[in-house]
Amino acid sequence: MSRFAAHCHEQAEACAELGSPFTARLCRLLGARVTDDHAVGARLLAWEDLRADAVALRIAGGLHALKLAAPEGALAGAYPPNEASDETLWQAVSFALHNEQDFLLNWLNSAPQTNEIRRCCGLIPGFHWLAARYGLPLRMSEIGASAGLNMNWDQYGLHIDGQVWGDAASPVQLSPDWRGVLPPRPGVEITDKAGCDLKPINPQNPESRARLHAYIWPDQPRRHEITRRALDMAKAPPEQEDALAFLARRLGEPAMGVLHVIYHSIVWQYLPKVAQARGRALIEAAGARATGRAPLAWLSIEADRQQNGAAICCTTWPGGETHHLGRMDFHGRWVIWQAQ
Repeated sequence: MSRFAAHCHEQAEACAELGSPFTARLCRLLGARVTDDHAVGARLLAWEDLRADAVALRIAGGLHALKLAAPEGALAGAYPPNEASDETLWQAVSFALHNEQDFLLNWLNSAPQTNEIRRCCGLIPGFHWLAARYGLPLRMSEIGASAGLNMNWDQYGLHIDGQVWGDAASPVQLSPDWRGVLPPRPGVEITDKAGCDLKPINPQNPESRARLHAYIWPDQPRRHEITRRALDMAKAPPEQEDALAFLARRLGEPAMGVLHVIYHSIVWQYLPKVAQARGRALIEAAGARATGRAPLAWLSIEADRQQNGAAICCTTWPGGETHHLGRMDFHGRWVIWQAQ
């Protein structure tokens, strides 16, 4: 098995686990049948760091973008909601690989970019937990904010056990499979919001919106619909800024009488190791300066060494204590809440 085939097989397993049998099938076909007799295949097979660069997701997203751009094209006929055999699907994919080389080669230059709204199923309880713990207004700073959709978490409704955290009338309603005790539900006041991304997506730009949808798997219409609703609610993209510069700037600004919350979801793993170390040092240095009147929290939803989903963790200062709030599915289908 080639390195590319092994990578595609690994990604297929992840897609199947996350409820996308179509993308799993596409990844397996790509791994088994891509050859180097055309420019796109040659680049894929020669790629050095396949996993770190999420290459299978890059090419799957590029193919989906072609399908979305041509609703009557060959790919559209082989993609959901249509049902197609492996042979029919591969014929359409192979045609695109050979005949849309300029588009796909350019697409491969950029990393996958998503803005998974349902990760708010873990973020919203975390923010309410912090508001209840400190009794202070929140100052929000998000790293890797993409289109800024999760910056609008306070405009969504989260349904747990017949209760709603947030706006029950919002176009965006979230209903995860919840396990564990209920989170607190205090009144939450927000004084300031900011987010950064190296390549922010403008939620009001049709081309940017199409790129975001290209990375949402074709057989998951609910994800497309909830993302579309959140995009319609968003007004402007986050700031285009490096995460370290953003942290240095936001953490250097005085914020008395508020709880400053640094947060991110499935972002940290994509930062280079050096950037992770520098980012952690910036946050911890700011934590060392935190006081009871100007506390700091670092809330994250990130992959760890466990196999079931991502960890919801929060480190707070003064004190530097890390709280393991729970775990959640990468796409927010379920949450295991463990915070007391």
